[in-house]
Amino acid sequence: MIARLSPPEPQKATYDAFLNALQVAGFQGEIARDHGDRTVLATDNSIYQRLPQAAVFPLDEQDVMILSRLAAEPAHRAVVLTPRGGGTGTNGQSLTDGVVVDLSRHLNNILEINVEERWARVQSGVVKDQLNAALKPYGLFFAPELSTSNRATIGGMINTDASGQGSCTYGKTRDHVLELSTVLLGGDRLTSSAVDAALLPALVERQDRVGKVYQCAVDIADTQAELIRDTFPTLNRCLTGYDLAHLRGPDGRFNLNSVLCGSEGSLGFIVEAKLNVLPIPKYSILVNVRYAGFMDALRDAKALMAMKPLSIETVDSKVLMLAMKDIVWHGVAEYFPEDPDTPTLGINLIEFSGDDEAAVEQQVHEFVRHLQRDASVVRLGHTLAIGADALKRVYAMRKRAVGLLGNVKGEARPQPFVEDTAVPPEHLADFIQAFRALLDGHDLQYGMFGHVDAGVLHVRPILDMKDPAQAALIRPISDAVAALTQQYGGLLWGEHGKGLRSQYVPDYFGDLYPALQALKAAFDPFNQLNPGKIATPNTVPGARLTRVDEVDMRGALDRTIDERVWQSYDTAVHCNGNGACYNFDPDDAMCPSWKATRNRIHSPKGRASLVREWLRLQGEQGVDVLAASERVRGAGGAPGLARRAVNSLARKMGQRDFSHEVYEAMSGCLACKSCAGQCPVKVNVPEFRSRFLELYHSRYLRPLKDYLIGSLEYTVPYLAKMPRLYNFVMSARPIRWGLERVAGMVDSPLLSLVDFAAVCRRWNVEVATPQRLEALSAEQREKSVILVQDAFTRFFETPLLVDWVELISRLGYRVFLAPYAPNGKPLQVQGFLKAFEKAASFNGQTLLSLQRYRVPLVGLDPAMTLVYRQEYAKTLDTGNAPQVLLAQEWLMDALPEDAAVEEGEPYHFLPHCTEKTNEPGSIGQWQKIFQRMGLTLHVQASGCCGMSGTYGHETRNAGTSDTIYGQSWKPLLQKLNRSGRVVADGYSCRSQVKRQEGVTVLHPLQVLLARVKEIGTDPLWE
Repeated sequence: MIARLSPPEPQKATYDAFLNALQVAGFQGEIARDHGDRTVLATDNSIYQRLPQAAVFPLDEQDVMILSRLAAEPAHRAVVLTPRGGGTGTNGQSLTDGVVVDLSRHLNNILEINVEERWARVQSGVVKDQLNAALKPYGLFFAPELSTSNRATIGGMINTDASGQGSCTYGKTRDHVLELSTVLLGGDRLTSSAVDAALLPALVERQDRVGKVYQCAVDIADTQAELIRDTFPTLNRCLTGYDLAHLRGPDGRFNLNSVLCGSEGSLGFIVEAKLNVLPIPKYSILVNVRYAGFMDALRDAKALMAMKPLSIETVDSKVLMLAMKDIVWHGVAEYFPEDPDTPTLGINLIEFSGDDEAAVEQQVHEFVRHLQRDASVVRLGHTLAIGADALKRVYAMRKRAVGLLGNVKGEARPQPFVEDTAVPPEHLADFIQAFRALLDGHDLQYGMFGHVDAGVLHVRPILDMKDPAQAALIRPISDAVAALTQQYGGLLWGEHGKGLRSQYVPDYFGDLYPALQALKAAFDPFNQLNPGKIATPNTVPGARLTRVDEVDMRGALDRTIDERVWQSYDTAVHCNGNGACYNFDPDDAMCPSWKATRNRIHSPKGRASLVREWLRLQGEQGVDVLAASERVRGAGGAPGLARRAVNSLARKMGQRDFSHEVYEAMSGCLACKSCAGQCPVKVNVPEFRSRFLELYHSRYLRPLKDYLIGSLEYTVPYLAKMPRLYNFVMSARPIRWGLERVAGMVDSPLLSLVDFAAVCRRWNVEVATPQRLEALSAEQREKSVILVQDAFTRFFETPLLVDWVELISRLGYRVFLAPYAPNGKPLQVQGFLKAFEKAASFNGQTLLSLQRYRVPLVGLDPAMTLVYRQEYAKTLDTGNAPQVLLAQEWLMDALPEDAAVEEGEPYHFLPHCTEKTNEPGSIGQWQKIFQRMGLTLHVQASGCCGMSGTYGHETRNAGTSDTIYGQSWKPLLQKLNRSGRVVADGYSCRSQVKRQEGVTVLHPLQVLLARVKEIGTDPLWE
């Protein structure tokens, strides 16, 4: 199944010469030319797909200067360079068919924080939330707020002059930029800030690129001042990109940053920024107002703004309904009570903040009274979210709106191409009514959310971009919306930049457009920096702006994939590029391989992009991947060993096959399923990863480690009959060396020496059989439980299983053991899908035969237990998977609800990442159980431990596993485990801590058992 690549593009030789010269010139960063790296960078969060010639990742500012100097040489003036930050733009701003210059991988350091003067100096790849996390201990924050704040880079924010929630109070990014360091084409370094009039002549008289830039900008400000005043609309969002209106500030100082902010990399490479930071408000209250109709929410803008709140955010019913089905709803449902008679079809979130708690409360009180007196619209009611934690949870729901809209059912999905219009707030309702009429005229549905106070609403028409007829609507709808915003005194681009919508720039700038062209020419005379966007230089004949429908759209490529294949691989191909997987936060579970490598192929978005391209190339070559999968799992099986050996030899000899690049990306996945739980559109990498591995290894040999991992559940019961011999052999240095170098495995766990059979006799534990369960009375069944064993806690961590048996017994329940059988998770993870189907069928039938007696089935390890409700449910023909409870789910029913008096120090819980992202409600259950026992459990924000099943035991992944552990778990353990009160419920997690720290972390059940023993004969247990 070789995925051959298309013939090289005509300009390939031009770019190869440039990249080769770049290496010779001393460029220290990475240069990526592989099809996989280029594919991952060919998309953003827009409708477009543009394959670059290559990508470069500068190591430092010196690399950027080398790149800029080389590109300016006459021999390389046909080379196009486009800076890229987080790559989540909605308008193709950083998409190019030239060279992507990724400034986020290495240039991501916070250089200086000056608390007294309230500023921070950062490199362009620093993420907004990363900066705010560093500022928080000083009580400061960087104000411009974005829904993508956990992955948006400061460089990207500057290049789009980003703003969002609270912009009416805090302004845009430009309002907080004190100084920029920009590398210009040719290698000159421009340091720009507000300049006093007396110092300006010296800059204008310079004889380099910096001087030419100042000469042009000053001339425009001096000669076009009246035209500038007449052209720019008086909006909160003003006109992002080449903002001529603010070249001179109210104080008379001249500031080039007004044109650099929002320039989208078309003027130079912004490598460093000095930013103004503000004190964090000490007190905040969010008023959540509900409406029976979305237009009511919009028409309420005037009444809501009367009290001058910090911000007003709005969400429509479509987004709200999607949020209710998402992981985020667990934390906010209390603030949006449902009335069955009058459903909520729109909400407004109104924030009041300040440093005086009484003053904020009084302001909210007066605001609520104001709403009660105002009868301009009908409101269903309101709730108050009080305090930073409450606001964070509600805003997390609002922030996920962008991604959530991408998770509507069906092939038609909300598309971002006319979605950040800005009009005066007093015109917003009428404008949206006209906007909706336009879309209704095309018989289109849509989703909406946005910023009522700024007059910005994100409207996303729902289109199936694989349908040529629907894709053809992009141009006429864009034309109509552009005209409509002008009619209402607004802008087409109020928030997310221009990008590939730049064709409308001349319409908005009118007679000022030649000034933009002159400015572009001063910075970029040969049109090499992100050309076709915002403005074209007047020095290049024939240069023009790119039209909205001129660049390839993802849908055009997607429609070449067979519809059956598309639907079968929907968990990959529906990735819309929103980039939630690029989450900066080390204490968030998604995505550990991305956080550790900073390589975007090792992210859910990257892997989804690679699989989509792989499927496209397979279809292009006439390969039916579904039929191939059937052959692998059918009687024919995979090709013979000799054939696969020959293919593998060809690979080692340098055979070109895109499948190898996909394999490298998939092999780096931890299969932790955080993406499946946290991605707004539910991109499920472990699911399509296993399918890819199955097909890949039908052509190429598997490494030995795959067979060791896949067979573990089958061999371990036999090995456990001689645990001391097994442990002796596995601990021998030659064996460990051979496992690491030949088999690709490190730190293989040792078997437990506990005599589990003796424990079972002590607590009268029996094997569950239909005959034995049939003999139980109804009362006995109510006080019985069936433990579903997993290989890891049964054979490698037997003491925990023993404690679990004792705890259940002391609670007054009879323990039965389901007959041991392989769960199959290791098989599924490694792509042995035929074997997994057999394991799931056998084990599933066994457990279903026990389940019919209505005795609860309970697992111990969360990762293994969740396989029954996820992979089993998808695999078993009938979809009738056994219902196996997590330990805490069963305890919620088994323990009395009355809470005991809490005492002692709190315990700190580090949950398993699969559990907390796929069953988030189960984490709070542990807290409730501890509370019932008179104990306090704090759930710690934590990322992945880095072990994830056998991932951390694989030689190729060991280093990355250590890096992942060091990002979140290591600092948490060092901080919290001094008292020995850290608990974790994942087998992999506890194994990783033992490997890394040499200490044993308890399972929550072991704490509960100790508590039960302490209580003794308390009536609670009688």
